[in-house]
Amino acid sequence: MTEGRLWGFALWMAGGGLFFVLGLAAFVSKKAVGFWANIKTVPMKDKKGYNRAVGKLWIVYGIVFMLLGIPLLWEHNSMWIIISVLGVLAESIAAMAVYLLAIQSKYEKEEGN
Repeated sequence: MTEGRLWGFALWMAGGGLFFVLGLAAFVSKKAVGFWANIKTVPMKDKKGYNRAVGKLWIVYGIVFMLLGIPLLWEHNSMWIIISVLGVLAESIAAMAVYLLAIQSKYEKEEGN
């Protein structure tokens, strides 16, 4: 196994680990955490429940991200790398959908409350 593949895989794992740690931090946070970059979080009914849901989402995202990096260990110039690329694309779209349809809609404060 070449050293380059190991470095690539290690960096991929580090990226997935960062998502995992982000999820752990969100899980225990007292203040409502944001999902989108540079956007203020809308008011939530249950901050603790919201943070736990977002934390779980990021933890699962990090684990799946790391698993999608396994093709990086296979032979050089392998076509299987497309699994990693398209897998992360699909995973990211799924995470956004879960956040909007399940988490934000469940915990967002309704207007007038």
